[in-house]
Amino acid sequence: MTVHFIGAGPGAPDLLTLRGRDLIAACPVCLYAGSLVPEGVLAHCPPGARIVNTAPLSLDEIIAEIVAAHVEGKDVARLHSGDLSIWSAMGEQLRRLRALGIPFTVTPGVPSFSAAAAALEAELTLPGLAQTVVLTRTPGRASAMPEGERLAAFAATGAVLAIHLSIHLLDQVIAELTPHYGADCPVAIVWRASWPEQRIVRATLATLDAAVGGEMERTALILVGKTLGAADFDDSRLYAADYDRRYRPVGAEPRFPEAS
Repeated sequence: MTVHFIGAGPGAPDLLTLRGRDLIAACPVCLYAGSLVPEGVLAHCPPGARIVNTAPLSLDEIIAEIVAAHVEGKDVARLHSGDLSIWSAMGEQLRRLRALGIPFTVTPGVPSFSAAAAALEAELTLPGLAQTVVLTRTPGRASAMPEGERLAAFAATGAVLAIHLSIHLLDQVIAELTPHYGADCPVAIVWRASWPEQRIVRATLATLDAAVGGEMERTALILVGKTLGAADFDDSRLYAADYDRRYRPVGAEPRFPEAS
C-alpha cells in the first residue's frame, strides 16, 4: 500500500501530468482538497473508488482515512491543487506518515503561477529586464511570514513577484511595492487561472486598485514586474547565429569540438 501525493494542477482537469492521471486511475481511495481541486480531475478515479473531500477535515481525520486504507491494503491518491512544493500542507502529512511507517510518493503538478503566465502569454524572465521570479505571499491566519521575508525586501531586487493568497490586502501590496517598482510598473491579476471562469486584470501599480473594481476571491494571483507585457527587450543569446553551443559549434575553434 502506498499513498501517492499528486499535484492536481491549477484547475483545468487536463493540466495534469500523465503520471498523476495514471496514479489516480489506479488508486481505490482518493482524498482530495475539494475547496480547490475541481471535480473534473476526479473523473480519472476508477469505478467504485472511495472519494473523500478533505476540505472539512482536520489533519487527524485525514491521517485516519489514510491509516484505514493502509490497514485494508488500498493505495491512496492524495490530491492537492497546483504543485505540492509550495503552500500545500503536504509536509505535515508526510511527517505523520513517516512516523507511522506508511510509504508514499510525490508527483509534481502544474503550479498556479505557471498557469497564470500562460494565460497572460508571458515569459516572466526576459533578457535585460528580469531573470528571477519570487514566489511569495503576505501573512495569513494559517501561516505567518518569517522575519526578513517582506514584500519590500523582495521588491528591492527588481525581480518579478508572484504574490499568492494576498488579494484581500491589495492596498497594502500596492503601498509596499510602489516605492521600489514605480507607479508605472506593469501588474496582472489572474483569478482562477485555467478554470472556465478565469479572469484577468492588467494594470499598473498606480491603476490596479481601480482596475480590479471589486473584491476577488483569495485564489487570485498577483504578478508584478517589468516583463509583463514587455516588447522592448534583448533577444536571448541562446539562438544567436554566433553563439557557440555544444550542439551547434561555431567558428574554426569551437568551444566543444567533440560535438562537431
